[in-house]
Amino acid sequence: MNIPEAFRSALRSLFSNKIRTFLTMLGVIIGVFAVVALVSLVEGIENYIVDRFNAIGSNLIIVAPGNAGFAQDPAISFTKKTLEEKHVDLLRKELGGLVPGVTPSIRLIKKASYRAETHPAIITAANWEAADLFSVDIVEGRFYTKAEVINKDYVVLLAPAVKEDLFGDADALGKKVKIGSKQFTVIGLTGNESGQSNERAFMPYTTAQEVFDVDSITNILTKAKSPDTIDQVATEIEHILVQELDPNDFTVISQSDILASIGDILDVLSIVLVAIAGISLVVGGIGIMNIMLVTVNERIREIGLRKALGATRIDIAGQFFIESVLISLIGGLFGLLVSWFLTLGIRSVLRAEITPWAIALSLGFSFLVGAVFGTYPAVKAAKKDPIEALRHE
Repeated sequence: MNIPEAFRSALRSLFSNKIRTFLTMLGVIIGVFAVVALVSLVEGIENYIVDRFNAIGSNLIIVAPGNAGFAQDPAISFTKKTLEEKHVDLLRKELGGLVPGVTPSIRLIKKASYRAETHPAIITAANWEAADLFSVDIVEGRFYTKAEVINKDYVVLLAPAVKEDLFGDADALGKKVKIGSKQFTVIGLTGNESGQSNERAFMPYTTAQEVFDVDSITNILTKAKSPDTIDQVATEIEHILVQELDPNDFTVISQSDILASIGDILDVLSIVLVAIAGISLVVGGIGIMNIMLVTVNERIREIGLRKALGATRIDIAGQFFIESVLISLIGGLFGLLVSWFLTLGIRSVLRAEITPWAIALSLGFSFLVGAVFGTYPAVKAAKKDPIEALRHE
């Protein structure tokens, strides 16, 4: 079989029926677009999560109450009140130079108000070391001091969304906002972030305990000085706390653990979404087979003439097989192009990207669909009797 000639003949045939060819490709285009776009979207979500974690420090280590494993109901873990200030002091004393600081953390959702404006803020209450541990970006003012934590001062830092809703473009520093039943002085403003970080209000944890009548700690946070020491610090924390607590009363979680678990979940999600989107490719393949069977019937006289001139069964089968594969591959390339434009469009929201494996998977599926669903029409064309074909009207 003359492969270059078969390709040229296949291309001529496809371009002679442009609308039919495009409509036949449409199923493959939609299938490839769905596969690549969904994988790109999941990749963007994963990048977003990683970026959010890195924004608060990639070496963060969290001590959560109870057995806070991902297989457990988190509500059960966080209803336990096993963590106390004495555990924070113990960790600070025993960890020494391994960490830059240790802070208790209390998280609440409370309404913040200024004059007639209100905003439901996420209260993040911690000690003076939280500025470094959370990598807080302070654009105006300052973070609260150790003295303000000890004195339970009514001071607060506002994230952009809270400041915008309460004060608009007006200056917020030095103003008093009402949170709960108390008036808090705004001493600082944090930088613009995305998601819930823009809804936060930082205050001393001692103040939060007094104002909101909270006697428990949501969790304890610290940070390894480098990624290489995260496992060492996490192990040390477990050894220290087990002196005071039962092993089932707390869980030490590093950000790498959380990201690994999230990555596993997203990987499974990607596989499920690709499998669902792959159904479109199968439907597209059925469309290709249907059109190729119609094409074989329309070109019976051509098949008979070529056989009469010496074309073998392999030559005839090869031509129709190549046409089928070309339809599918060109459709796959169009699908990739459309998904690339979509990815560019959502990059303003998510750091989405088309991965090489998604490209290889899509083009591989496109070729496989064209080959599988093009084989039967090709074989049927090759089996046509030349005498009967030439007599066909």
